[in-house]
Amino acid sequence: LAQAKLSQLRAAHRPVPTTAGVAPDPGSAMTVKTSLEEYVKAHGGQRVIRRILIANNGMAATKAILSMRQWAFNELGSSGELEFIAMASKDDLEANAEFIRLADSYVEVPPGKNVNNYANVPLIVEIAKQKAVDCVWPGWGHASEKPELPKACAEAGIVFLGPTAPVMHALGDKIASTILAQSSKVPCIPWNGEGITAEIQSDGSIPEEPFKRACLQSYEEAKACAKRIGYPVVLKASEGGGGKGIRKCANDEELKVGWEQVTAEVVGSPIFMMQLCTGARHLEVQLVGDEYGNCVALIGRDCSTQRRFQKIFEEGPPTIADKDDFREAEKAAQRLSMSVGYRG
Repeated sequence: LAQAKLSQLRAAHRPVPTTAGVAPDPGSAMTVKTSLEEYVKAHGGQRVIRRILIANNGMAATKAILSMRQWAFNELGSSGELEFIAMASKDDLEANAEFIRLADSYVEVPPGKNVNNYANVPLIVEIAKQKAVDCVWPGWGHASEKPELPKACAEAGIVFLGPTAPVMHALGDKIASTILAQSSKVPCIPWNGEGITAEIQSDGSIPEEPFKRACLQSYEEAKACAKRIGYPVVLKASEGGGGKGIRKCANDEELKVGWEQVTAEVVGSPIFMMQLCTGARHLEVQLVGDEYGNCVALIGRDCSTQRRFQKIFEEGPPTIADKDDFREAEKAAQRLSMSVGYRG
């Protein structure tokens, strides 16, 4: 389907033969083409981005290439104005992966775990330099949430299509991001760090004092917080993920066991606690921000279908929420994103 769509795009911008000196019929299939340089200049841009390294694979890479080519065709009259360089592992090559066929060229990368290829920051940056790309598109998963990648790209003079390293660091930490959300007047469910506010620092962190106040240091402290918040609660390790470092606790006994399990699963991680919302839905706001401080909410998604605390698929737009309530959620997400200078 994706290949057929791309073929249609290529066919759609194929020029119609004309007789010399005779202008094409306005109603014909002739497409008016605009160069990328002209488009950037006309919209007040400062840098032309043409060669794009796709630092991802699978559906993420496929959707990225198709979407950007669709944009180029709609805005510029030609889907060929952008050039895509893909990273391709041996496994993806042997599977004849679609994103490799859609790309203009590819670079073979080591096989195996993603730390060898799509999550390997030094490798991604080295390929970006060798291929003289204008930017790196990280997609989701793999290296997309590693602050080292945007930092390394910036040092190499390559645009990273996503948030800066400090912002990624701040919003990537569960405790710091919740404190920043409170500071931006984003409604938060009861947790052990209620009322604590802070401002993001230049390195993407928040001051040590408010961060420490939002961390639980012992089971006894967690027990006191659970009594204030009210059971059931969720005990979390801020550095956890993928179902690790998280436990539901309905009473003091479960909390004691949960504390031992969470601290053992993610050793050394700061711990915090939130009230458990039973029967809740997992709704997300999709944002896009630029480097000038602007941020808009595009659409939302319902990510409630999960297994072992991992999303299986996402549905959009979310129809379960009242439109006015979800609009308030969008505004809150925009306030948080703009307060930290999010882009991407």
